[in-house]
Amino acid sequence: MVNRQYIKAQTNSSKLSWFRWVKYIGLAAITVASMAMPVKAQKTLYFVFPPFKESLKVESLETFAQDGTVNQDLGFYLKLAKADEQARSKFREALNKQAPVEPLLVARFFKSEIGGAILDLVGNFIQIEGGRNGKLALRGALVTAAFDEEGLSLINFFRQLPTNIQFDLSKMLEFANLTKIAVKATKVFSQEVIPNLSATEAARAKPVDFSNLLDLRQRGSYGVEKKRWLLTDQDRDSRKFYVDIYKPQEWRAGKTPVVIISHGLISKPEDFEEDAKHLASHGYVVALPQHIGSDEQQLQAFLTGKSREIFLVDEFINRPLDISYVIDQLEMVNLEQFEGRLALDRVGVFGHSFGGYTALSVAGATIDFDYLEQECTNLITRINTALRLQCRALNLERKDYNFRDERVVAVLGHNPVNRSIFGPDGLGKIEIPVLIGAGSYDPATPFVFEQLSSFTWLNSSNKYLAMQEGQAHVDVSGIDGGISEVIESVEKLSLPETKLLSDYSNATTLLFFENYVANNEDYLPFIQSSYLEYLSQGQEFKTYLISRASSEQLVEAIEQFIRQEGIE
Repeated sequence: MVNRQYIKAQTNSSKLSWFRWVKYIGLAAITVASMAMPVKAQKTLYFVFPPFKESLKVESLETFAQDGTVNQDLGFYLKLAKADEQARSKFREALNKQAPVEPLLVARFFKSEIGGAILDLVGNFIQIEGGRNGKLALRGALVTAAFDEEGLSLINFFRQLPTNIQFDLSKMLEFANLTKIAVKATKVFSQEVIPNLSATEAARAKPVDFSNLLDLRQRGSYGVEKKRWLLTDQDRDSRKFYVDIYKPQEWRAGKTPVVIISHGLISKPEDFEEDAKHLASHGYVVALPQHIGSDEQQLQAFLTGKSREIFLVDEFINRPLDISYVIDQLEMVNLEQFEGRLALDRVGVFGHSFGGYTALSVAGATIDFDYLEQECTNLITRINTALRLQCRALNLERKDYNFRDERVVAVLGHNPVNRSIFGPDGLGKIEIPVLIGAGSYDPATPFVFEQLSSFTWLNSSNKYLAMQEGQAHVDVSGIDGGISEVIESVEKLSLPETKLLSDYSNATTLLFFENYVANNEDYLPFIQSSYLEYLSQGQEFKTYLISRASSEQLVEAIEQFIRQEGIE
């Protein structure tokens, strides 16, 4: 937790008196609330900063929203905020703006476990008068307003609140300060620490003229074929799912390396078709299984009311078992369909996001329930958006889960969900080569929460952290345009070209699996920071690689940042 004396010192430096400061922050809190929540006429909003408690009647906001009339109650706040006519007009517009949402989806989302977890977090700051968590009141107002004929707007949210609400300004200030620290950490480690460590490794390495070597960004020469399998695992309640298989049209010399690709939450195998084709063109057989309880179809089931959850909690178990089952099936048909060429005693796994959890699970990482429970109640870690997914694992039966598949010899987790569910003990059990990929713009699995410390916790002698500047979790031009809109709305923030990030990923994935799955010594020169430095030449958005050699320095940098920011 951040040092409270620091927060108080910052607050005391304000030119406003305590009384004026509380009311000023209160008005700001109302504006912020427009993004999170919705109250009933005659209700009162309280702004609490012990020992002070100031109020604003909802009817004052209603009158202003209706015709622009500013009474004495609201006028005092507007005067303190020095709101001119333009500012008042924008505030009134914000109060009345209707959110274009489907009422049933609002109800379903906030009754799901993830939606409830979000409300629980917000309810720590926006409480029922007296200090109790406000999540139930917030959910009631949100759903009621969404179904109301006037629709979900900020003023209708306030109108539908079942009770008086209080904004705990001390907790809001603390949370805001923690958020600033997280943003600062992202900047420090993505723009300074990782680039410097990567440059140091590159400077120590023997010079290599990469321009005379194979361009790993380009497709290989073996061609690509695709087929789809429909599988049923009788041992898991007849779990049915499809698997897309990509194979080279011509076999490479020797045994054929195999890679399994695990897709992310509410995604699908097809989203990773280009990754599969790139590997297959270089002589790999690539299998992409559907994870039926956490894929796009599960999302549709949630949206249509056929399921109460965005993903099923058993997916923490079923996902890694899907990987092992697919390897089993490949073994069964290796001779018949692949001429016995598949090297199924040396399989690689690539996982994205929730698929990163999957990959690390089959690599040997184990769930640490005690650590996860601690993380799920820690204020600073609750800023981490990926924690909402991981905390659902607390609903699993508390026992030792071991998904290690000895046939898997190397894993690559791209933007992996992993930190809190595994913790240092769980990740420390991985002994095979691991590459963790991260993006500096990732809002879904933030780099400073989900990949930075995780890399230092790995005990594998061959471990790597690859970071792409500007990478935002997914291909925002195709898979998830919503994230693109959020990122592009940030002032002075631009996105790299999709092809550039794809080139970085294709080269990094190929060099990793060639070294640790195919055991191809010809690729040894590529697995070093100087190669990614070469790929980044002349690019605004660069990619970096560090290895185990930089792990201790990274630990020191993390500890130094924690001390400087007064984080406990």
